[in-house]
Amino acid sequence: MAYRDELAIAAVNFHAAWGEKAANCERILGLAREAAGQGADMVLFPETALTGYNHDGGSIAMHQRDAEPRGGPSATRLVDCARELGIWLVVGLPERDEASGRLYNSALVTGPDGLVDCYRKIHPAKDELLWAAKGDRPCLFATPWGPVGLGICYDTYLFPEVPRHLAAMGARLYLNPTAVSARPGWADFYYTMLRVRGVENGLFIASANLVGEDRDMTFPGGSLVLGPGDGPIDTRYHGAPVEGREAIVLARIDLAQSDRVRAQLPILRENPLTGEPDWRPSIYAGLLDTVLEQEDWRHGM
Repeated sequence: MAYRDELAIAAVNFHAAWGEKAANCERILGLAREAAGQGADMVLFPETALTGYNHDGGSIAMHQRDAEPRGGPSATRLVDCARELGIWLVVGLPERDEASGRLYNSALVTGPDGLVDCYRKIHPAKDELLWAAKGDRPCLFATPWGPVGLGICYDTYLFPEVPRHLAAMGARLYLNPTAVSARPGWADFYYTMLRVRGVENGLFIASANLVGEDRDMTFPGGSLVLGPGDGPIDTRYHGAPVEGREAIVLARIDLAQSDRVRAQLPILRENPLTGEPDWRPSIYAGLLDTVLEQEDWRHGM
């Protein structure tokens, strides 16, 4: 199937006012319109952009109060906005499962034709586990540019299996709504891990981070778009990161560069010397089976 290659994508540094869902939704809609006005085909907002990230000391009352099902009022407004503007819109929010009542740290995905998916973070991090249950499936959604992968924050940085799986399933673009706080060393960690994920998979990556104060945390921004450069292990910023303020980072990318890089470094493509990819999932599946057979594997790290 022939896919489009040229994509204008915006990653938004967003200051989520903690616990002010209605006001945040209005500002998300406004920034989505602004990005679309700049020519964006796809707009990415950070993790929990709708509500703010942090919990209140030991209390998770805000998340319990403001979580919505994927058909809730805020989600419906986001879906209507994407349809009206003819764009793809991805927004982080706390989601409530209508059947079980469980809360999830999720990202709503909507496009010109309506709701596409609501990805539930597979690896909630640290105190998120006070309120968020673990999701159990990766997110790969169909677009005119081919399959697009999505993971949230911790999924991306410390679980390389997630972006690798999505790349192997055909994604040339990976979206990372995130909430990386401004703790010491954040920049080295954040930028390095994104570049590594990009190089090892031949992927374009759009990452949208929170910025500003969020209860008792501070977020630095750093939203960006990066992807393959000229060589097989080269990566560069197509949309340079912006720190310390709200901003729309808009990049016009050529996803065919992902195909060219993967052909040069045949991790996921056939190596002409062997007729098969260098990546060997059948071996890794066996290694994982061995881990699961080991009852005390949790103590191995």
